[in-house]
Amino acid sequence: MTTQKDVAEKAGVTVTTVSRVINNRGYIADETREKVYQVMEELNYRPNAVARSLSKRKSDILGVILPAVYHPFFSSLLSYLENYAHQNGYKIMLCNSQMEAEKEKNYINMLRAQQVDGIFLASHTLDIAKEIKVDLPVLTFDRQIEGIPYICSDNFKGGRLAAEHLLAEGAEELVYIGGSLELDLLSNQRFKGFKETVNRKGLKVKKYQCQLNSFDRQEYKKLAREIFRNKRKIDGIFASSDLIAAAVIKEAENNGIRVPDDLKVIGYDDLELARLFRPEITTIRQPTAAIARRGIELLLKAVEGEEVETENILDVELIKRESA
Repeated sequence: MTTQKDVAEKAGVTVTTVSRVINNRGYIADETREKVYQVMEELNYRPNAVARSLSKRKSDILGVILPAVYHPFFSSLLSYLENYAHQNGYKIMLCNSQMEAEKEKNYINMLRAQQVDGIFLASHTLDIAKEIKVDLPVLTFDRQIEGIPYICSDNFKGGRLAAEHLLAEGAEELVYIGGSLELDLLSNQRFKGFKETVNRKGLKVKKYQCQLNSFDRQEYKKLAREIFRNKRKIDGIFASSDLIAAAVIKEAENNGIRVPDDLKVIGYDDLELARLFRPEITTIRQPTAAIARRGIELLLKAVEGEEVETENILDVELIKRESA
């Protein structure tokens, strides 16, 4: 197997010079650098990534722990994270926790062992706080843990915008449907913003929530059926995601309820699905690309030892389409 010593001998330089070229450290004349690269190519020498990370004390790898890669929002977020990481010379090591606390714990330990430079963590389990006190930069998404910087969309404002729009459209019998409110997630501020805005008008909100740790579409369908089962009059629904909104609209159709004539529905995220579904879904746009870009920026600042803002909340907006 070709070694740095072999490259040095053929290039007529020292092993230290070869190491400096590989790790881009210290002054190297352009002619010498090109000569080393040429010999590396001739000998088909590929630097050992682990050895490079040890010499630089950096791996140029960021760990990303997501709760459900199959979910359209998280797959979109991952795509943007990878793109912005690549633009900054970093690779992504993906961990799909499937909302399992033990898997998250194991993944965090694995990423530490692999000496990643930082972790982007979207945790959806109850007991992650005590595990995340690790000795490397961590940024959480939609989760506020003491001492850890976090990033999210303005979930409370999103709930408020949804309520204001439904109320302006004349809705009075209002429902919220979303993920488990037992989890300590910032996304649950969507319900809080919605409920407080509706209550200020002297109206009440009926809530329906998924089982703990669930992104199951069958669970969405089950909840949607439950909403319409008792035949009570409902004229406005805010769903905490576009996927849930789609399930609600489909179930309304199955019950002979017309959207938006009889029932107005608003989702959250602004997935591509929202534009393709019929009727097109009115939704709260979560700035996925901006979240990913800012997330990578924050992690890399932390990697370089710079101070990072603890609270990073990005703005949202109502996107009016056909469903409300």
